[in-house]
This record gives sequence, structure tokens and C-alpha cells, in this order.
Amino acid sequence: MGMTIAEKILAAHSGHESVVAGQLIECETDWVLCHEITTPAALRMLEERGMDRVFDPSRIVAVPDHSVPAMNIKAAKMYQKLKSWVQEKGIQHFYDVGRGGIAHVVLENTGLIKPGQTLVSGDSHTCNAGALGCFATGVGSTDLAGAIYAGKVWFKVPETMLIRVTGEMQPGVTPKDLVLEVIRRIGADGANYLAMEWVGDTIDRMDMEGRFTLTNMAIEAGGKTGIVAVDDTTRAYLAQRGVTPDQYTEYTSDPDANYKVVIDLDASAVEPTVAYPHIPSNGRVAGSDRIAVTHAYVGSCTNGRIGDLRDVARILKGRKVADGVQMIVVPATQAIWKQAAQEGLLEIFVEAGASVSYPSCGACLGMHSGVLGPDDVCISSSNRNFVGRMGDPTAQIYLASPATVAASAVAGYISDPREYNAESAGGGTEAAD
Repeated sequence: MGMTIAEKILAAHSGHESVVAGQLIECETDWVLCHEITTPAALRMLEERGMDRVFDPSRIVAVPDHSVPAMNIKAAKMYQKLKSWVQEKGIQHFYDVGRGGIAHVVLENTGLIKPGQTLVSGDSHTCNAGALGCFATGVGSTDLAGAIYAGKVWFKVPETMLIRVTGEMQPGVTPKDLVLEVIRRIGADGANYLAMEWVGDTIDRMDMEGRFTLTNMAIEAGGKTGIVAVDDTTRAYLAQRGVTPDQYTEYTSDPDANYKVVIDLDASAVEPTVAYPHIPSNGRVAGSDRIAVTHAYVGSCTNGRIGDLRDVARILKGRKVADGVQMIVVPATQAIWKQAAQEGLLEIFVEAGASVSYPSCGACLGMHSGVLGPDDVCISSSNRNFVGRMGDPTAQIYLASPATVAASAVAGYISDPREYNAESAGGGTEAAD
């Protein structure tokens, strides 16, 4: 029996010629990604046990992003803990406030994480990096502590779900709509502990920004990771970041690889999709109901990239955000913020009546920079719409593409972006470094 991409990577990192789904392995990790929320807890575990060391300071990437700049004393202390550890241990890859942004988007642009490698982090959206043909997954603070100390993690080899997407996406339909449609079909637990492998001619034509959106939301279906095989698009993306093919290993799934389930999706039949409260699988066609919104949020590790901001600008240009709607746009990184400024996108946002914030996770997880109040209704380009996720538990969160968020902000209610001539298929072809 052949192996999937995920199985091949895990076999290579555990000293086995082959592995099978369900097998327990001790896996070497190439990279550990740390931020200021979950890392301090892992560090305390190590300190309390006299195990205060780092397996390799050149293979850890630290990016404060969740609650920065600090909005209160507690957040400031967490940031201080991460930064002092970075300085004490000589962590070589530190992207401080003002030099980084959202950890997952920062990392994808560094050229550090490469195809065929493994990555763990104390953050569930670490699966984002799987678009580069690597095995990337979130772990708890205890496993994070082990990875920091030993550079190894125990895994149960996941089964794989094959998602085959074919056909041309309609104008105004984006990769965010594709992944929301898949999650709608299979449910929020439909990929529990599975590797979600994306294939098909639609994926072949998709740029890297769109692929990152797909793999980023694997966790919203319960997935262990998302993954896309390396192709010319991946190679060109890496080359722009100074990474040459001799620096990484490409894996492809064998023709006789075993898949737990195969999902076929006709991209031409997918419409702009909105996930209604309070679960990402509660998807419906955008504009199905005239639901008034009080907040519109563009950002997060899912959809805060330059292509996303261009989609928003195309709709907002020459228009105004509706009265009574607070719109916040958060570029995912400093580099993206700068590029958006150079392209005039930030001016378009401000002229339309939107607020542009500094790069961070922002209001996505209800910590700061747009926290929702009682009974607020927010349409967001982020990844989760759980009760209380972005603030008050009575607030309602609707998930959608950046284009749908922009269209809804202008209309004052959830709207179909195709009514505003949204021409993009999502993601830019020229990403910020």
C-alpha cells in the first residue's frame, strides 16, 4: 500500500521507511513557532522541572501577535516573558512588534519553513503552512514544551481526506468560499484528526495566498493539518524568498495511497458563502437573508493578505461604509501593511470610512482592537464564529470572504459581493515579503 504526503513526511521524520494511519511515532520537528499566549505556559512547565533549555535556537521562530501592542498589564507581562526568553536563549528568528505581524503569515513569507518539513506550534491554525507541502499542526502547551526542549513530538499518524476541486470559480467566488463550502458539507467534525489534502485543477490554478486560506481552516473541520503538494506555483513562491529546490524535499501521494474519504467539489457551482453563527459549518449563500450588521472585520491569519485587501479595495473604492457599521481592516503583517499603503489601498479604506489597524490577530479572538459588545452583529473574514469568540457571548459572528465582508459593510447588511463587481478569485499573485 502506498503512502500519502502526510504519511511520507512523518515517516521521514520518525526514522521509518513507511508508516500507516493510526501508528504512534516519535517525530522530529524542523521548526517550532512560538507566540506570547501559549508559549509562556510551556516555558513555565520546563522551568518548574529544571528542563529550561532550547533544543536548537536556530529552529525556533518567535512572533508576538495575539495581544500586541499590549492592551493591559497581563498582556504586557506575557509579551515580556516571550521576549526575555528569546533574548536569554538566543532565539535567532524573532519578529518583534513593528517588525512582524500575525505569526502564521509572517512565517509563510520568511522562506524558513520548506516543503517536506515538520512544524508545530501552540496555535491551532499552524496548519496554515501546509500549503507549502509540509506537515504543520497545532499542539497543546505540554507538547509545545516538549518540542522546545527536545525537538520531538509524539503523533498518531493521521488518516487523510482527499478533497478534489475541479472547474473554474465564478467571478466573486474565492478560496474562502470553497473551504466554507467543504466545511458545510462535511461538518465541523467531518475531518477529525485527518490530514486534509487538496488536489484538482482548481487548486493547480490557485495562487499561494488562496492555498494558505484553504489549509488554514483545516482545524475548523477538526483536521490535524491541511496540505497541498508542491508544484510550479509553490516553487516560484519559494524562489522569490531565496529558497532553491535543493533546500527542500517534495513529496507526492502515491497512486495507491489509502484515503479515509474522498470529497469531490465542482468549483463552478460554489457561490459566495457565509457561515452563520455559531459554527463554521453553518454555511449559506451570501445574501440569502437580509441580516443587518453593526461590524465588518477584515483580517486574521486566514484572510489578511495583500490579495484579500485588494479584493476589499475594489469594492470600497468610490463607496462608503454604511451608517451604523464599524469596519476594521487589519493587514496581517507589517510588510503587507506597507504594500497596501504603497498601492493606495489604505487610502481607499479610510476614504470609505473604514478604520485601518496595526498588524496583529486583533479582534479575531476577542482580545482587543474591535472587541464585540452585547448583541453586536459582525461579518468577519476570520476563521471562527463560536459564541464569545470575538467578544460578548450575545454577539453574532458571520464568517465570509473579504469581498463579502466589504460588500456587506457598504450595504449595511450581509450581501453578495457579485452585486459590487468583485472580479477577484481570491488571493494576489504578488504577495508581500
